[in-house]
Parts: sequence; C-alpha cells; structure tokens
Amino acid sequence: QVELVESGGGSVQAGGSLRLSCVASGYTYTRDCMAWFRQAPGKEREGVAHWEGIGSTSYADSVKGRFTISQGNAKDTLYLHMNSLKPEDSAMYYCAAAIPCLVAMNRRLSPYEYNYWGQGTQVTVSS
Repeated sequence: QVELVESGGGSVQAGGSLRLSCVASGYTYTRDCMAWFRQAPGKEREGVAHWEGIGSTSYADSVKGRFTISQGNAKDTLYLHMNSLKPEDSAMYYCAAAIPCLVAMNRRLSPYEYNYWGQGTQVTVSS
C-alpha cells in the first residue's frame, strides 16, 4: 500500500525558511513523478512544485526563485526547501505521487493528475 508522510511544517516569521519532507513507501515503481501542493482555508488546492527527475522540475510562478524541490539519494524522500517565506505561503502542504507516472508536461501542477496523497503538514508564516 502506497503511503506518503509529510513532515517539517511549522510557524516562522516572514523571510524565514523551512524544509518539508515527504517519505514515500509501499511501492517499487520509480519515485520520479511527485509534487507538492498547498491549500489555504477557503482556497483551492494549488500546485507548488513538481519533480520528475533531476533537471525535470516545475514550479508555480508564485514560488519560483524561493522554493526548491529535490529528492533524496535513496529516492524515498521528497523535499521542498522554502526560503524567503511570505505570509501568503501559509497553508497546509501536501505531498502527492502519480503512479504510474503519466503526467503531461502542462499538467504537472494539476492536483487531478495525482492519485496518492499524504495527510499534509501545516506551514504558517507571520508578518
């Protein structure tokens, strides 16, 4: 059974940094089709960053230059490095996987392309 478990959320002041982690287990396919999403209260879930291998990443315009997605050497952990955090980054952050990985390039940040989700980790940025 596929399981995704996020951690690393917390409360920080604007300008601070956090690193989110997502540990994946329960399947033997390549882990190279994963993404981070976020959802603030009253808003739709939005894609933040997509990972499909080294050199194949996508970011939402709102986080480009501030967030970096990466994968651990063992390929069982996905990270989201978040720098220069803003209050508008406050949300529940979710890790997602598309298994099998059949996500079109222009759909990488669409939540409808992902069929496995973690429970989320809360990020709160204060001004």
